[in-house]
Amino acid sequence: MTMLWLSAVVSLLLSSSLHAAGAGAGASSLSVRRYDAIFSFGDSFADTGNNPVVFGWYSVFDPVTRPPYGSTFFGHPTGRNCDGRLVVDFVAERLGVPLLPPFLAYNGSFHRGANFAVGAATALDSSIFHAGDPPPGASPFPVNTSLGVQLGWFESLKPSLCSTTQGKKKCKDFFGRSLFFIGEFGFNDYEFFFRKKSMEEIRSFVPYIIETISIAIERLIKHGAKSLVIPGMTPSGCTPLILAIFADQAGPDDYDPATGCLKAQNELAILHNSLLQQSLLNLQARHPDASIVYADFFSPIMEMVRSPGKFGFEDDVLTICCGGPGTALCGNQGAITCEDPSARLFWDMVHMTEVAYRYIAEDWLRIRVTWEQNNLSVFRVHKKIYTESTKFSVLI
Repeated sequence: MTMLWLSAVVSLLLSSSLHAAGAGAGASSLSVRRYDAIFSFGDSFADTGNNPVVFGWYSVFDPVTRPPYGSTFFGHPTGRNCDGRLVVDFVAERLGVPLLPPFLAYNGSFHRGANFAVGAATALDSSIFHAGDPPPGASPFPVNTSLGVQLGWFESLKPSLCSTTQGKKKCKDFFGRSLFFIGEFGFNDYEFFFRKKSMEEIRSFVPYIIETISIAIERLIKHGAKSLVIPGMTPSGCTPLILAIFADQAGPDDYDPATGCLKAQNELAILHNSLLQQSLLNLQARHPDASIVYADFFSPIMEMVRSPGKFGFEDDVLTICCGGPGTALCGNQGAITCEDPSARLFWDMVHMTEVAYRYIAEDWLRIRVTWEQNNLSVFRVHKKIYTESTKFSVLI
């Protein structure tokens, strides 16, 4: 089966010209492509400051509004679930675009881009997760910040970005010169389901989540988007929160002995990412004038988990930097904060440290071409690189 093998955002973030120089050798000529703006949708892996506003709507305290969040780079909390910058921040810096202002917490211009991502957001409508909830007192999470809601915010902003009096063409031209990030989505959908459903039931929801993401992509293309990056899921089975949720249920055989991660939860993420990639191939075939690219969140994190020393991380790589002992949240009085966040993969129970996000961003922004002689079938379609051989990879 023909497969899109892109763990790098090659044809979008970089204007690339790739030439085979002979068997077993290759050369690339790269220059950074310029975008007028970046628009980002997603959850806490991409949220640059919307979640404190949303949490305020529901009178829920948001721990990211206090130190030590933001301490590594910004010197103060910014609403990011991290000690510093996120992947989308590093991408924006590389592309010469200002760090994306959070749509709900910024009063200035959004002509260079906007961030609609919200911590704890789901792809599916939040009402799906509350079916059968007990009356008053039930948790408000997930709150109403799903992918569909975020798209509504984008559409409400559209008139201020390109006046409809100037015609649809102006809007399409502007969005055609913009870069769109849709995701990560999926982690929260499955995490909320983990508390209510069996793994078999949860797996049955994967196609619906992928369909929701696909519909959103087509909706953005209809608005004029031509450059779209869709990150896959992280390896949730390695996430400290998921490990804690299943600590009393999982037996020794449920863990990968090489990593300490939960096998079934990581297999769920792999299924999600596989179906997502197939869906993106189908979308690309239907929209040949757009560039639709899958960005691999899973593999870089697994590499850090398997080889922490290679990245300067301590050996107990699944241990968080900020939070604990016990249930103490990051920033709580008495909670532990590690001395050197750059020596940790995980900042808190879910999110990575700035240095880990930087490694992931570098992975997305670097191109490396490798192949094995006599096992290569490459062809170009609409400036993208496709392959029928898993021996060929294009990595950022």
